Amino acid sequence: MEKGNIHTEGKILNAILRLAFPIIMANVLQTMYQLVDTFWLGRLGANAVASVSLSFPILFLVVSLGGGLTLAGTVIVSQHKGANDQRMVNYAASQTVMVIFFTSILLAVVGYYAAAPLMKLVGAGNEILNDSVAYFKVSSWGFIFMFMFFVYQSLMRGIGNVMIPMYIVLGTVLLNLVLDPLFIFGYGAIPGYGVAGAAVASIFTQAISAFIGLFILFRGKRGIKIKFFHMKPNFPWVKNLFALGLPSSLDQSSRAAAMTAMVMLVTSYSSDIVAAYGVGARILSLVIVPALGLSIATTSLVGQNIGAGRMDRAEKVGDLSTLMAVIGLTVLGMLLFFFAEPLTRFFVPDNPEVIKEGATFIKIMAPSFGLLGVQQVLNGVFNGAGLTKVSMLISICALWVARFPMAFMLSNKTDLNYEGIWWAFPVSNVIAAIIAFSYYKSGSWKVNQPQLL
Repeated sequence: MEKGNIHTEGKILNAILRLAFPIIMANVLQTMYQLVDTFWLGRLGANAVASVSLSFPILFLVVSLGGGLTLAGTVIVSQHKGANDQRMVNYAASQTVMVIFFTSILLAVVGYYAAAPLMKLVGAGNEILNDSVAYFKVSSWGFIFMFMFFVYQSLMRGIGNVMIPMYIVLGTVLLNLVLDPLFIFGYGAIPGYGVAGAAVASIFTQAISAFIGLFILFRGKRGIKIKFFHMKPNFPWVKNLFALGLPSSLDQSSRAAAMTAMVMLVTSYSSDIVAAYGVGARILSLVIVPALGLSIATTSLVGQNIGAGRMDRAEKVGDLSTLMAVIGLTVLGMLLFFFAEPLTRFFVPDNPEVIKEGATFIKIMAPSFGLLGVQQVLNGVFNGAGLTKVSMLISICALWVARFPMAFMLSNKTDLNYEGIWWAFPVSNVIAAIIAFSYYKSGSWKVNQPQLL
């Protein structure tokens, strides 16, 4: 075991907090990209915002694929790091970068040429079709830079180095604040690209972050040193990466698809109900940020401790992370419960009906946020053990076996009406938490780990 490695020895609470806080902050900062884009595009008009909004579901599916594969890199690198095998840390990192690079090129080419049919598929009307296609085409070339930073970020998380990626995200978000209006509206010799300008600005910032990340990896002074001669395709290794990564990709993409399906249920009601759902969904997305941060930190710590042969400590990480999720997100849920109306009023200040129904939705969901945290954190445990299929199956069960069918039945077959959709969220959180916790306590995750290369 590596002497002085706080991730495999020492106080577990300190290790979790040191990893989780920067990851949570980086995730919060990542969401600022969308907020900044929306702010400046709003100055062009509603059609500009709509053009970009239509791209988000497709872009999220692409990001899910990259996120799943990079998570696999996190798992493999973390276990080799725990085993104090620096040669395999470097080799695994090099192979992961190679796979993600070629995957990103493939997705960029497909995205560019499929932009028009994809935008028509998601319902872009004539008034926004050209802008939405232009935005998506430019964004497609950014996949290469975006994925390269994602893989850097994930590999660093695997070895527990999370501060530098957070600082890079902070710097690029601040830069995006300046570049967005510059490329959207133009200035001096720089022409304004309109809606596509937001994508151009993002590509600039993504390129900068990607080059910084790759420079750090090639330089090898921060715990990982990638090398070109380690990037020769090792097909059994690549197969292993996809076997680990694709379930995680499907997990993430199924969440996007499930939220889209829930929106389809809500849109059969009035615009006020749709707006109320939108407010509640936005609050839920904010709650998921700390849950995911804690989950990713748990994945890294569990992976490192399994690699170090410290299964007892890996289980203690899972126990403590679960307890932190229950307490922290339950407290957050209670605060949101009591401040549900002021929060809804902040988003929609002048519509009493939306404020009332949005607050009701938040109050129904909020008490179950601790259980949502349990599922997310335990998925992090299973991912750290290499059992990404287990995490995927739990998420699919929660969203597609429980939440969506229940929302449909309660809203269409009972007197609850649209409030049946609201109740499907906490009930599915309870079901998912019970399944995840039962599997965790069975101990199967400790003996059914796949052999990582």
